Amino acid sequence: MLSRLRALIQSADPALVEEVKWKKPSNPAGIPVWSHNGIVCMANTLKHAVRLTFPKGTLMKDPSMLFNTRLDSKTVRAIDFHADDAVDEEYFKALVVQAMELNTSTARNQ
Repeated sequence: MLSRLRALIQSADPALVEEVKWKKPSNPAGIPVWSHNGIVCMANTLKHAVRLTFPKGTLMKDPSMLFNTRLDSKTVRAIDFHADDAVDEEYFKALVVQAMELNTSTARNQ
């Protein structure tokens, strides 16, 4: 699932930069992070899912209610994807673009 999501994220906008952060002994591979004027989203591989976390998720519009975890957070929202989940690719890519735009608008306002 992570490779599929990675491809969708990158296809949302080629300006996104992927890097690996937060390597540690308990997770030597680290966490994939996609950035554009700040972190857009990051992926955690869980036992039965891949969790994509959007740091500014509470500011994002999600009328199809794809966000399904971290709903009680005051800033972030996340989506747990399981191996057999269907993904609305266009809607998902629109969320990624929206997160990028939030970073760009925040950068301009500073």
